[in-house]
Amino acid sequence: MKAPIAIDNRGPNRVPPLDNMSDVTYPLVMRPPDKPLVWLHGVVKSPPLSPEGRLHAGVLLRRLQRGETLPMPESRAMPAIGARCHELRLRDTGGTWRIIYRIDLDAIVLLDVFQKETPTTPQRVLDACRQRLRDYEAE
Repeated sequence: MKAPIAIDNRGPNRVPPLDNMSDVTYPLVMRPPDKPLVWLHGVVKSPPLSPEGRLHAGVLLRRLQRGETLPMPESRAMPAIGARCHELRLRDTGGTWRIIYRIDLDAIVLLDVFQKETPTTPQRVLDACRQRLRDYEAE
């Protein structure tokens, strides 16, 4: 049996404890804080989404919160709703889902979550999203 290796935690060659190693390696100042999600309508839950679909939606939303611009096929611009508006495109076992969102400087504003049943976005969804944005901006 080998003897344990002694680590000297004194002096200039001190080894930091492992429980806070990520704080030393990746200081918080290197990455800006995540943008909050502002839910104006809809939820992402299982059911109706499968657990895998919900997880995938969460990963995409986290990427948006961290400032990443998502390309097609994950996201598509929705200028018919407004500036900086997009839709997340989710394929799930039970069908195709959309999450309509807008990227603001201080938040990701979620306007709607719905199951896509036709090739085009229903007019009622477009109108409802525009109205939610007007109400949100009026607050």
